[in-house]
Amino acid sequence: MLERIGIVLRKELSDNFRDRRTLANTLLSALLGPLMLFLIFSVIGRTAGERAERPLELPVAGAAAAPGLMAYLEQRNVIVLPAPDDPEAAVRAGDADVVLVVGEGYAERLAEGLPAPLSLVGDSSRQAASADVERARRLVEAYGGQLGALRLQARGVSPSVVVPLAVEDVDVATPESRAAQLLNVLPYFLVFAVFVGGMSLIVDMTAGERERGSLEPLLINPLTSGELVLGKLLASLVPTAASVALALAGFAAVVNLNPIGDQIGVRLSLGLPTLVGIFLITVPMMVLAAALQMIIATASRTVKEAQSYLAFLPLIPALPGLFLAFVPLRPELWMMLVPIFGQQLLINQLMRGEAADPLFVAASSLVTLAVGAALNLAAVRLFGREGVLFAKGS
Repeated sequence: MLERIGIVLRKELSDNFRDRRTLANTLLSALLGPLMLFLIFSVIGRTAGERAERPLELPVAGAAAAPGLMAYLEQRNVIVLPAPDDPEAAVRAGDADVVLVVGEGYAERLAEGLPAPLSLVGDSSRQAASADVERARRLVEAYGGQLGALRLQARGVSPSVVVPLAVEDVDVATPESRAAQLLNVLPYFLVFAVFVGGMSLIVDMTAGERERGSLEPLLINPLTSGELVLGKLLASLVPTAASVALALAGFAAVVNLNPIGDQIGVRLSLGLPTLVGIFLITVPMMVLAAALQMIIATASRTVKEAQSYLAFLPLIPALPGLFLAFVPLRPELWMMLVPIFGQQLLINQLMRGEAADPLFVAASSLVTLAVGAALNLAAVRLFGREGVLFAKGS
């Protein structure tokens, strides 16, 4: 039996490797995720570098009434500019990110020791301006805190009197967990690589062989439908595993060689143990994906129909990974019982530098492999029917 399965395996791999252009396109598609991550890192790194180096250009209305505040801002890398005639309209139109407005009676109320009016005009719906708005707010608040401390000292009161609580931030996040926030899209692209890696081969050795008329001679050979399906399944796992390995290598190159970590103060790294662990976690997904794709491709009438179905198939299991990029979840045992979703949660854990629970890994792998085995049996029954030789509706 093993010899017959090996013959089918070698036959399918030999046919697939002859079409080098399709094989190259399949492997290159695995680099889509690393390429997207590289572009994201490039934009984030360039933006972070520009914001760290460039001074804050702050239009101020009524700057003459607050010379002390203007001097304080200029000492802290702020360029004070004339304010537009209508600050709110200018911010709303995007002509200015933030405008500081010195209110009427600012100097008089400040001299009397009363709260002096200031307004920061910004647009919270514009994400690009949020950093400048927050930077201006922190500077104004720091200046206010400095004036308050000086007033207390002038009255012989220690500034610490008005600070009854000393709150200390204790951040228990590891460098890996902070870096994982930037890598939350990785499970999404890995699932994509799992489903795309063997798709061309599966379509070719099911609907493709039926169209070429080479499936019938294969079925009349002295081998069972189970041996035939298993040989084809193992053959499809080879390009799938290569696609996932190439995607992981691409992610590692982008993460480990990109200087964005130094620019944003986060240590980014994907070590070999993490990459190996992620690859092993994806193996059950490969089995499930190959069996499911084989059923769909075999049941399709033509190669084009099979390709159209399988092109949209990766979006369904990959959506939870995209959801995790925005709403991270704490892994629970019941989540491991959902095929593919459990693996994506475990991949997130490994990227955060956390040790995956062996029970969770075992539960997730067994459930996914069981579903893959059930789909494989369905494919065996499908190949055991005489109708597999003919396209439906023909």
